[in-house]
Parts: sequence; C-alpha cells; structure tokens
Amino acid sequence: MKTSRFLLLLAPFLVLSATAHAQGADLARAEDIVQGQCFICHGAEGESSSPVFPRLAGQNAAYVARQLADYKSGKRVSSAMQPMVRDLNAADFKALGAWFASRKPQAHTVEDAELAQVGRYIFQRGNPYSGVAACAACHGPQGLGTEALPRLAGQHALYTENQLKAFNKRQRTNDNAVMHLIASRLTEFEMKAVSSYISGLE
Repeated sequence: MKTSRFLLLLAPFLVLSATAHAQGADLARAEDIVQGQCFICHGAEGESSSPVFPRLAGQNAAYVARQLADYKSGKRVSSAMQPMVRDLNAADFKALGAWFASRKPQAHTVEDAELAQVGRYIFQRGNPYSGVAACAACHGPQGLGTEALPRLAGQHALYTENQLKAFNKRQRTNDNAVMHLIASRLTEFEMKAVSSYISGLE
C-alpha cells in the first residue's frame, strides 16, 4: 500500500522528467540540423549576417514551424528553402522553432536614424491618410509578434522591405491576406522607413 502511494506521488515527477528529457532530445536534434545546414544562411545562432536571409534568433516558435511546413508543402515558395526542408518532418519543424526561439537576439544599430523616425510613426500609428494600419496593432508595440505572427524586432531592414514588396506583388501567398492590403497601400519610401525602424527594435 505504501509503495503504491509512493508511486502515485512520484508519477508527476516522472512525467516531468520524461518530458524534459524528450524536449532536450528535440533541441539537440534541432541543433544538429541547424549546424548541418541552417547556419549557412541564418548563422550558427540564428543571427544571419546577410540581409538576403532573415534573422531567426528569438523568432516565435510556432511561427517558424509553420513557415517550414509551408515551404515543404509548397504553400510558400523558395528555391533555397525547399531543398532544406525536403527530408524534415513536423517534429523537426517544431523542434527548430523551439531552438530558434531560445536563441537570444542581438541589438542592431539603425543605419539611417532620420529615416527610421518616419518609420516609427508608420509602425506605431500607420498612415491615416492612405488607410495604412499601424504595424504595432498586430505585431505589438515592440515588434515581438505572437505565436501566429512573426517577431519583426531587429530584422534586417532590407529583408523586411523585400517581404513587404513580395506581399504587394502577391508573391507571398501563405500568410494573412491583410498584409497584401497593407503592403499595397505603402509607398516605397514608407516601406524603407518602417523597415529601417524595425531593424533597430529590440
């Protein structure tokens, strides 16, 4: 009887231990994938040095996993990414999302402070004269996003600008249709300005 009671008391700790062990194994698997292929474009810690590729350090886990799944299904198209995810599965995507989310993002200096100030207005208030909604309304005042929406803070300015252009041209088809409408109302100058501001957020 005492043994049974002891096992009942011990059960939650055994479950927690098994869960922690499984999570540790998943993160180890993710790190192997990152060091084997992801680091080439996104950096060893998710801090891509090239504006062609996004910084992923601190990115929301579920968002990363969904983007990887969309690349594999063809819902999101990239000649660079499709081969990278071909042999990965849903568990790998989830693990990679958790791994990148666990990396600490670095602070980055804004290249054009005056341009960024224009972008600050757009990010926080939008453009009521052209019907552009404030970026902060969905992505948060610090650009941290949610599990469904990407973290924007600290992203390469050029990468963000290119994604806005892709939304405008309907080349990005896997994400919220609201972004198509917003991007279509942004001028090229506004895209550059808000992207500049976002690059300096922490």
